[in-house]
Amino acid sequence: MLKPKIYISLNCLLTIILLNVFPILFQNECLAGVTASHIIRDHLKKRIELNKNQKKFSCRGELICGVSLIPQFYQQRGFSPAWTEKEGILPQARSLVAEINRANHEGLRPDDYHRANIVSLVKMIEKKQAVGETVDAEIWVDLDLLLTDAFMLYSSHLLAGRVNPETIHSDWMVVNPTADLTDILRSALNSNQITKALRDLQPLHSGYFGLKQFLAQYRNIAKKDDWPPVSSGTNLRKGDTGISVQGLRERLVILGDLKDAQKDPVDFFDEATEQAVLMFQKRHGLKSDGIVGTRTLEMLNIPIQQRVRQIELNLERWRWIPRNLGNRYILVNIADFKLWVIENLHRMLEMRVVVGRPYRRTPVFSAKMTYMVINPYWNVPTSLVYRDLLPKIQKNDNYLAQQGIKVFKDWSKGAPEIDPKTVDWKKIEHQNFSYKLRQDPGPHNALGRIKFIFPNKFAVYLHDTPERSLFKETHRNFSSGCIRTEKPVDLALYLLGDDHQWSREKLSAAIKAGETKVIELQKPITVHLQYWTAWADENGRLNFRNDIYDRDRRLDQALKERMPGV
Repeated sequence: MLKPKIYISLNCLLTIILLNVFPILFQNECLAGVTASHIIRDHLKKRIELNKNQKKFSCRGELICGVSLIPQFYQQRGFSPAWTEKEGILPQARSLVAEINRANHEGLRPDDYHRANIVSLVKMIEKKQAVGETVDAEIWVDLDLLLTDAFMLYSSHLLAGRVNPETIHSDWMVVNPTADLTDILRSALNSNQITKALRDLQPLHSGYFGLKQFLAQYRNIAKKDDWPPVSSGTNLRKGDTGISVQGLRERLVILGDLKDAQKDPVDFFDEATEQAVLMFQKRHGLKSDGIVGTRTLEMLNIPIQQRVRQIELNLERWRWIPRNLGNRYILVNIADFKLWVIENLHRMLEMRVVVGRPYRRTPVFSAKMTYMVINPYWNVPTSLVYRDLLPKIQKNDNYLAQQGIKVFKDWSKGAPEIDPKTVDWKKIEHQNFSYKLRQDPGPHNALGRIKFIFPNKFAVYLHDTPERSLFKETHRNFSSGCIRTEKPVDLALYLLGDDHQWSREKLSAAIKAGETKVIELQKPITVHLQYWTAWADENGRLNFRNDIYDRDRRLDQALKERMPGV
C-alpha cells in the first residue's frame, strides 16, 4: 500500500524549526502579531456589530455619539484598529489628545470628548507595557472606539457647533455645512495630519480668530482674581479726583482702554482718562459722552467671568454661520443695531438699523436679496392689526383715513375694498378678523419710500421708515421684526451701481412720483442677519452688547447639557 506523499513548504519547515529551537521567542512574537492583527480586530468587529443597530452605544460608561458613523468607518478598514499598531499607540492618537486638551481655546470643553477615559486608558496601557504585562484586547478596543468617537464629535462641533440653534430658537435658521467625517478621519490617519484636519474644520472667518484671542486674554485677567468694583457716588467726569477715579483708571488699564502711565496722577480724571472712557463706551454700545454715569458704571462692574462666558457663547455662534459669506454681502448684527455692506473684505456702507422688539424678535438667517420696491404698499399683518392698530382705530374713527389705510373684504386676490365705517371695530376679535388692511404709499407709510426684498419664510425684509427720530436712540429694538434702515437711498444706489439707468437724481424723481415700482437687481446680494453680543471689530477691539432677546442665557443652558449625537 502506497503512503501519501507529504509536502512541507519552506515557511512551514522554518516555523517548525523555530518552534522547537526558540519556543518562547516564537510564542511571544506570534502572539503580538496575532493580537494586533486578529484578536483586537475580532473584538472590535464583535463590539461594533453588537451595537450598530442600537440607538445608544456606550463605552466605559460614556455615550458613543458617533453611533451612525463609527460602524461605516471601521467596516471600510476591515475592522482594524485606527489608533494602535502592533500593540503600540500611534502618534496620531497623541495628536488627537493634544487637540482635545486645547478644545477650551475654541470655547469648548475637553471633557466632552472622552478626555478623562482616554487619558486613563493610555496611562493604563503604558504602565502595563512598562512591566511587561499583556494588555487585554478589550482595553485596546475601548481606547480605539473612544478616540474615533472623540474625533468625530469634536470635528462635528468645530464644523457646525456643539448646539443646533434651531432646537433652542424658533426664529433661527442655519444651513449646516456638509462633510464626510469618516473620509476626513481616514485621510488624516493615512497622512498623519490629525492636527491639521481638525484645525481646518474651524471657522475661517477673521472674526472667529479675533474672538479666540480675546478669550485667552480675558481668561488671563480672570485668573488674577483682582476685580474689585468701581465705586462712585456720583457721575465721574474730567477734572474729578479721588479713590473712585483711581479705581476707574485701574479698571480701564486692565481692559486696555487706558495705557498704563505710571507718571500720571493715579487719582485724577484727565484727558487720557476721558478718551479711555469714550473708547469703553463705544465698545459697549453706550452713549459716548466721556462721563461715567449709571449705565457706564454698570458695564464696568460686570464680572470678568461673565464676559469670558459671553465670548465663549459667541464663538459658538460663529460656528453656525455660513462658511463662505461671499465676496459681496449685507451683514446685520441685530444686537448691535447696525448694518454693513461688505465687498471684497472692505466695508462699503455702514448704517444704524431698528430691529424687532423682544416679543417680535428679528430672526437669524441668510437669504438672497433679489429686488427692491419704490413707494411700496404695506399689507398689514393680521397680528399687527389686532395688537397695534385696532386700539387706535377704536379710539379714532378717522385713524385709517389719516394713515392712508384701506380695508379689503379678505386676503384673496381681487378682494373688494369696503368702507371701514361698515365694520363694527369694537366687536372685532382676533379669532374672527378676516379683513385685509393695506396702507398706500405716502409720507405715513410704515415702510417708508423703499423696501428691499430677500424672500424668506419669516416674511422679514429691510425698509425705510418715516420714524427717523428712532435712529438717534442708543438701543433701537422698536420694530415688529423687519429691519428699518437709516440710509435707504444710499443702500439702494449701491445695489443699483451696475444698473446705469439709475442715478441719485433718477431715484429721487421716482420716489417723488409716488408710483409703486419694482426694480430687479442685476446683481442679487446675500443678506446675513446675525446675532452677536461679543465680537472683535476690524480695528482689533473687543465689543460687547446687551442680550436684547435673552438668547445668551438659553445658549448657555444648552451648552451645559449633555452633548448631542453626531
